[in-house]
Amino acid sequence: MTELTRRNTMKLMSAALVAGVSFSSLPRKAFSAGSITVLNWQGYGTDEAWSVKAFTEKTGIAVVHDYYSSESEMLTKLRTNPGAYDLVVLNAARCAQAVAEDRLQPIDFSKVPNASTVDDSLRSNPNFSKDGKGFAVPWVWGMTSLAIREGMPVPDSYAVLADAAYKSRVAMDDDAIINVGVGALMTGQDINDPKDLAAVTTALKSIKPNVKLLWSTEDQWNKSFAAKEFDLSLFWSGGSVRSKRNSKLPVQFVVPKEGGIGWVDGLGIPASAPNAEGALAFANWLIDPVFYVEWATKVGAPASSNSAALSALPADDLSRQVHKPEYLKTMGIMSALPDDRREAFNNVWQEVKAFYAE
Repeated sequence: MTELTRRNTMKLMSAALVAGVSFSSLPRKAFSAGSITVLNWQGYGTDEAWSVKAFTEKTGIAVVHDYYSSESEMLTKLRTNPGAYDLVVLNAARCAQAVAEDRLQPIDFSKVPNASTVDDSLRSNPNFSKDGKGFAVPWVWGMTSLAIREGMPVPDSYAVLADAAYKSRVAMDDDAIINVGVGALMTGQDINDPKDLAAVTTALKSIKPNVKLLWSTEDQWNKSFAAKEFDLSLFWSGGSVRSKRNSKLPVQFVVPKEGGIGWVDGLGIPASAPNAEGALAFANWLIDPVFYVEWATKVGAPASSNSAALSALPADDLSRQVHKPEYLKTMGIMSALPDDRREAFNNVWQEVKAFYAE
């Protein structure tokens, strides 16, 4: 899955304690001694040792972690372990599912003051809300769009994937949901619920003469791009930052007029959380510009949902340059898919891949 790969790359970039950090923005000890248990992917921001240490020193709240290896496992843990977790990291698509099952409690945003500068388009996303109430604090976001070799013409549409100028020079992400989303954008449809899958299939098949590679991991993408096997690709925003910063690859991330295929991760409080107050304090810290700048510049992170945090990054920071606030206005955010639609998307992609292989 794209999300799993995305987070696995974070584990490879874990850093030691960052020295010289000012944590003045954390509240002074306002809680009695206690702890919170966070459910998340391992190595994905919430368990950075330097951050947890500073939070505990300032608030008196110890932070314990439990981990999941897939978002379906995350939901299973919420269902089968009531009272075990205080904070859970979950994708917008899965948040809607958890809310529908009454697994989360509404967020008291008055206790998350840093949320005042969270982008409105993320905070109001329907996956995070129900009946006018928010059930998650938007935390980080990213997207899939186009990556092109520096120096080549900058494309303005996903139609470029089928442009004859890129014969045998295109790489596609081997992910059914992403590719159906791209086909939907190429045909003017909703990425989450395209009504004309035949048109999507035709659009994706039109790319066949240009397809050089179907990639599935960031490492594979980096090695093939470095070997000059392709010039144009579907790619992740965060991946493009890492490829340029860490691997020194000449890649430019481009969001065309149709917008990116976006994802958002949120911070939710389980309905049975024993320490919701402590969890809200930790959520507030996780969207704090002080925390984010250290995480993003010293370790590597997706884009913060907090516009103040993104603006606090150095002007030349690659993540800031790639994750422009205006992209939030045009990108579609992936939502939960019913089983029949997910199966239909998988069937489309299997048909297209078979066609590519002919």
